[in-house]
Amino acid sequence: MKSSEIIRLLDDVKIIVKDAIKILIESNSKELIQYSYLQENEREMKSKVDNIMNQVILNRLKKNGISILSEESGVSERSTDSTYRFIVDPLDGTVNFVRGVGPSAISIALYNGDTPIFGVIGNTSSQDIIWGGKKIGSFLGSKKINVSDIEILNESIICTGFPSRFDTSNKKKLFDYYNFMSTFGKVRMIGAASISLMYVAKGSAENYLENNIMLWDVAAGLAIVEGAGGTVFYKKGDFKNSLNVHASNGKITL
Repeated sequence: MKSSEIIRLLDDVKIIVKDAIKILIESNSKELIQYSYLQENEREMKSKVDNIMNQVILNRLKKNGISILSEESGVSERSTDSTYRFIVDPLDGTVNFVRGVGPSAISIALYNGDTPIFGVIGNTSSQDIIWGGKKIGSFLGSKKINVSDIEILNESIICTGFPSRFDTSNKKKLFDYYNFMSTFGKVRMIGAASISLMYVAKGSAENYLENNIMLWDVAAGLAIVEGAGGTVFYKKGDFKNSLNVHASNGKITL
């Protein structure tokens, strides 16, 4: 795909995210934030707003003729150019949104195979749009952003979380997790992976680490961290479309 086409798609996605946030804010109601938990995973919440935002976003993205992988609907479109795909989380941080306990975001990324090309994240609370990629840099609105310069582990901040699939019954795993996290200066659990990666990209935190996080939760954020000068590492997790992810400012060795 030519660079001019990538820039056109990026501009289109930024507008889609901005418009989706506006729709979300204007539609906010008690009916919209009704939720339930999945039978197959009692810790996984779904709400009406997830499906509404998914439909709003996919209706716009489909016009580009590129494959789409979405949290809510799986692969909804297939393109003749199978190497490129949009990866969409119509509302990352659903629990935060419906319960009013923290930030949430709309997250859209363009990938070529497993390689991030660009990502766009819209913070639904602040309405900030953060976007970028390895070859284009990363920006908060029109302002260029960069990862932090902190190099000392016990002065750094790490963002993490417990995915709904985390086995909390494994006491050894929990103990090892606690010991590892205690090596950092501060630990933050934001409740939205895309927002956590946004913090790394703009230098508010130095690391993001989470295992078995879903691809759509982190796809855009990984591209943006790379564009801000950070490093990302990810490999397949234990579940379909899950990843073990570490993103950082690239200056701290774990």
